[in-house]
Parts: sequence; C-alpha cells; structure tokens
Amino acid sequence: MSRLKRRRWRNRLEALKRAIPTAIHALANSRLSAIGRHLGQHSGRRVADVCCALWRRLWVKTVCIGLMAIMLSLWVLDRCYPVGPRVQAVMDSANQASPQRHANNTQDFAQVVTDRYGRMLRAFPDQQGVWRYPTSHVQVDQRYQQALLSYEDQWFYYHPGVNPLALIRAAWQNWRCDCVVSGGSTITMQVARILYPHPRTLAGKARQMARALQLEWHLSKSQILDLYLNYAPMGGVIEGVEAAAQTYLDKSAAELSLAESALLAVLPQAPSRLRPDRHPQRAKAARDKVIKRLSDNGVITAQEAELALMEPVLALKPGVPQHAPLLARRLVQQQPQQAVIQTSLDLDVQMEVADLLKRYVQPLPDHHSGVVLVLENSSNQVAAYAGTADFGNAARWGHVDMVTAVRSPGSTMKPFIYGLALDRGIIHGASLLSDVPRLREDYQPGNFSNGFFGPVTPRQALHQSLNLPAVQVLEQLGSQVFHTAIRNAGANYRIPGDGKANLSLALGGGGVRLEDLVMLYHGLMNQGQTRPIQYLLKSQQPMKQQRQQQRQQNQQQWQTSAQAPASH
Repeated sequence: MSRLKRRRWRNRLEALKRAIPTAIHALANSRLSAIGRHLGQHSGRRVADVCCALWRRLWVKTVCIGLMAIMLSLWVLDRCYPVGPRVQAVMDSANQASPQRHANNTQDFAQVVTDRYGRMLRAFPDQQGVWRYPTSHVQVDQRYQQALLSYEDQWFYYHPGVNPLALIRAAWQNWRCDCVVSGGSTITMQVARILYPHPRTLAGKARQMARALQLEWHLSKSQILDLYLNYAPMGGVIEGVEAAAQTYLDKSAAELSLAESALLAVLPQAPSRLRPDRHPQRAKAARDKVIKRLSDNGVITAQEAELALMEPVLALKPGVPQHAPLLARRLVQQQPQQAVIQTSLDLDVQMEVADLLKRYVQPLPDHHSGVVLVLENSSNQVAAYAGTADFGNAARWGHVDMVTAVRSPGSTMKPFIYGLALDRGIIHGASLLSDVPRLREDYQPGNFSNGFFGPVTPRQALHQSLNLPAVQVLEQLGSQVFHTAIRNAGANYRIPGDGKANLSLALGGGGVRLEDLVMLYHGLMNQGQTRPIQYLLKSQQPMKQQRQQQRQQNQQQWQTSAQAPASH
C-alpha cells in the first residue's frame, strides 16, 4: 500500500472515531437520519447506509431493546429487593480510611481483643454464637489471595459478577456426569449465596446470579472480596479466613504459608467434610489439588509447589485463647460496639507474667490469689495485666479482677508521705525520726518485727518499712492534707467508717485500687506528674511497622528455605 493510501485510511479512521460518540447519542434519541447525515459527512454515504440497514434488521432492534429491558429490570429489582444491612454497611463506610471499616458492626462479628502487635488475647462470639473475626484483603497474606482467585475464580476482576463460560462449563460437566460436579459460581455469586441463602434449584441459581449482578452494581471488587474473606464458611460456627487461621492454625491470616493458604482457600467448598482438625487426610488431598493447580497455572514455581506438598496438615481443635481475660472482659464492656480492640499489652510479656504468678500462688492454700500489673514508664502503657492468679478457678477467686478491686495498700503509701513532707520542708534527708512506742497516744501501732530501732533517718525508715516513723511524719504533715494530695493526684483513697482522714492511712487504713497505686508510683518516675495509665494502644503506626518488618523477615526466611535445596 502506498504512503498516500495509508494516509487516506488513517484520516478516515480518525474521522470515524470522532463521529461514533455523536452517533451513539443520536441513536439513543432515535434520530436515524441524523446518524446517516453525520457519518456521511465524515466517512461517506456507504457507512451511513450500513448503519441504517443494520438498524432496520430485527435482531439488532431486539438486542438493543433487550439490553434496555434488562437494565430497567435490574433497576426495578434493586429497588424492590434491597441489598441488606451487611452490604449497606460496606456502602455507607466506603469513604472511611480503616481497612476494617465495615467490621465495626459487632452484631455480625465477634469482638476481638488483641495485643499491640495484633495478636489475639481473647475473643467473644457474635449474637448467634458465630466466630467471625474482621479482616480485609489488605491484611490477608497475598499467597492466600492468589490461591483463592486461581482456584475459585480466575476472572474475578474481569467479569460483571457472573461468568457465562464458567456456567456453560459447569452445565456440560454436570450433564455428562448426571450429577453436580461444579456450580460455575464466581466469588461474587458465592458471596450472594452467603448473604442471601436460596434453595439449590434453577430458580435459586437465577436469584443468585441476579444478586451477584446487584453486588457488582453497588460494590467494588475489593469490597466484594472483603465480604468473602469475612463470611466464607470454614466449618461449624467458624466463618472467615481470619477466624479459620486463628482457630485451626493459631496464627493470623497475614502470616500464612503457601500450604496453609491453599488449605484455607479450598476449605469453603466443603467446610464440614474438609475440616483439618477432623479429617486431615481429606483436607490434605484437597489442599494438594489447589497447590498443583497453582503450579500448572504458573502462579508458583515447581520448587515452591514441591515444598508446599511436603508440609503436613496440622490443625488445632477449635478453641479461644484466654490471655488477659479479665482486661478483655472489661474493655468489651466499656466498648460494646467496637469489633477489634487493640490493647497496649505485649502477648509475650503477658504470658510470662501470668505463668510466674500462677506458679507463685500454687503452694498457697485455697482462697489465696495474686495480681500483677506491668507498666512501661516511658509510654505510660500497660504491658501485662494479670488480674487473678488462675482465671476460672473458683478456689483462687478466678473471676475477681483484683486490679480494679479496692484493697488495703498496706505500707505502699509510705513513700508518698515522706515525699510530701520533703516538699513541704517538714523533714530533710538527714532528719532524725523516732522509732519508739507511742505511749499515751490514741493510735499505737507497732512494727512488723515487734521491735524498735530508736532514732532513724527517713532513708532508713523507708528502707526497713518502719511503721512508727511514718506515722510520726504523717502526724506532722496532717492526715487530711495527705489524703487530699492523693486524691488530687487522681487516686481514690477510700476511708472506711465516717470517711475522715486519720493516722491509719500511713499503714493502709483505707482502700485503693491497684491501677491507682501503679499510677501514683508512675508519678514518682515522672517528676511527680501523674497520668491515667493506658490500656489501649495510643499510636498504632509504629507497632504496625514493627509487625510488618517481622512479617517481611518471616517471608525472607521462607524464601531462603525454599531456595536451599537448589543450592545443593
């Protein structure tokens, strides 16, 4: 073709490209003559005649009218059959920044209390007793998403909710087998079946397809995928990939291996028959099928597939962790509408403290317990919360939260007595105090050792926890002055009886909560400034970065182990 002819064809194509939008607009207004004139001006009468001839044909009219009827029908059905509260919640919160924005409805999700790194401390089921932990595609391991999409719906991001080719293939397979081999359902259709249950009939299938189109109309692909990740059945009362990962594998869905990802990807196909805790052999066979499919499709390498196939299926019996159970119960009561409550606790420290406390009280008789509250002075955040020595053990008062219980502080108030006296100039470091009996006095306490040391300095008196020098200093300071200072610092030092301050406050003659006492001691490390202690994580971003770095290190180790055989 000569250069001149190529230029002519190029000009005609450009003219036709400019003419098509106007022609479509004219078609919508049934202005056929305008179409012919417009196309005739730019590309000749031949194109205009062809368009008019096509329009006069019956099948073109039928297709156009059919498409308009379908669109109108979908619009009417959408108004007659709303999407429901779950989808509406996703739509209403689409502009929020949180990746768990649709998961704050505690009617649909179990309430989860986590540590600062997102590790679960305790969970509470939803109103129907279902264990469903909120998550999103941003928080789930990419290998799980690859396994899910490659095995369930390769064209998820391209079809409008229904894949005609998959339906035709499923119909052919079912007809050849004279049984149900495949349903041809896309992920969107599976979400529609979960949200809108229907009978397994042709009419039910049609309803499922209509609902799938409706979901695609209202939601983005990411939102539909999030619905699947949260509501997919995983066996029994377990739903969603995060709940399955936590229950069966004791880890987050963000830390799954390739084999674990394949296992959880295939589990919703037959949740009861493939439960890894009950039927590990069936689960392994189904998992291996997914891994081989991923290898055949080129999603993973043959070496990765070989390593994943060698990994055994090890699943825990369904259970819920009970770390810091009393704090979790307390926070859930305070925030009943919050699906995920992230605390400042460190699970490793929490487990260590709880184990030490339980072993410490083990030799003690019944009805003796203990409590530990670990506070980070630098951040004023709690790192461990052991409200009882043995949760659930009635002999140890296992359901009593001794962190919030009002108990006698004993001698723990003495440092604040001496500190206030130093601030007010009543004593100084070299003052001599009298550790002698208080004869002819109304209040006559003794020492724990039943002895007396005579003249002592404040340092010696505090170091040996002597009672009489503390009472002497409190008498000079004033009981009411001391009590008022403690209340002004934020601690509620309760006085029994008539509520009047007296000298017994120096030796625990009142009641205070452990968290108030810890707050006061934190003030000693903070130049005398007290602040309410924090149980919730104040700044999540640094913790998330640390957790992300840990995940990257785990992934690098996994890749290194995968490449190790090749080096040999």
